[in-house]
Amino acid sequence: VMRRNPFGMDICCRKGSRSPLQELYNPTQVSLSNTAILHQIRRDQVTDTCRANSVSSRKRRVLTPNDLKHLVVDEDHEMIYCYVPKVACTNWKRVMMVLTGRGKYSDPMEIPANEAHVSSNLKTLNQYSIPEINHRLKNYMKFLFVREPFERLVSAYRNKFTQKYNTSFHKRYGTKIVRRQRKNATQEALRKGDDVKFEEFVAYLIDPHTQREEPFNEHWQTVYSLCHPCHIHYDLIGKYETLELDSNYILQLAGVGNYLKFPTYAKSTRTTDEMTTEFFQNISSEHQTQLYEVYKLDFLMFNYSVPSYLKLE
Repeated sequence: VMRRNPFGMDICCRKGSRSPLQELYNPTQVSLSNTAILHQIRRDQVTDTCRANSVSSRKRRVLTPNDLKHLVVDEDHEMIYCYVPKVACTNWKRVMMVLTGRGKYSDPMEIPANEAHVSSNLKTLNQYSIPEINHRLKNYMKFLFVREPFERLVSAYRNKFTQKYNTSFHKRYGTKIVRRQRKNATQEALRKGDDVKFEEFVAYLIDPHTQREEPFNEHWQTVYSLCHPCHIHYDLIGKYETLELDSNYILQLAGVGNYLKFPTYAKSTRTTDEMTTEFFQNISSEHQTQLYEVYKLDFLMFNYSVPSYLKLE
């Protein structure tokens, strides 16, 4: 018996129906209009922060193709998603593969995590010509997901530096951090870089030399620098704290909410607020203050208050 793929015709070719952008700004359903107000507040917060920090945030007026490599394009549903590592980006990439796969995939969770990160499986905005880029930025619904900045940072640290299997990160960054931040490092630590302490990681992030040397790795780069919210007008800002709600709202706007739900599963290893508090216990107030400065725009822009555990100078 052939199972009819619910994504067949309906999901691929939505011509004639309203675009997600139209549905967002002129909702036909009452259930969508209440949520639209919340997202308007989030958009305003970003606009106000960009305006207030315009001196620092508008240095680079012209975005280069390299700036657009995190923006995943879904032609069929006229949507653009800017992915931020450590903010449910594996699952969102899986969903985008279902949306853009023309029926090739129907269940996001059947797509292996490593396959979701293969760049050729999704099309990004930097692969288009300048006129095509401008057309999509103007007419497609653009969204991203954010998370409390220090919780995201601790999540990145735990994933990249405390898991034995992440040898490429240990070699690429761990060895550099140990060499620069540890006084009497052993030869083994210098060679392997697999035992970086959180304090050393923080010291590396706030070191001016680091910033001059190369851009941050995407796992701890600011959302502000990855997605350029002061230059690109995002229609929707989803939050990790309301991930399911915001994700399913986006799928509803795209007209696929009936067949596609955002995958939910509670990861027991998830980085929580309590865990983040613990990690910051051993960070000096001077380093906490400097680190806050690095991520300050993300805190302000996405309306995250200064964490109560911080001892800022």
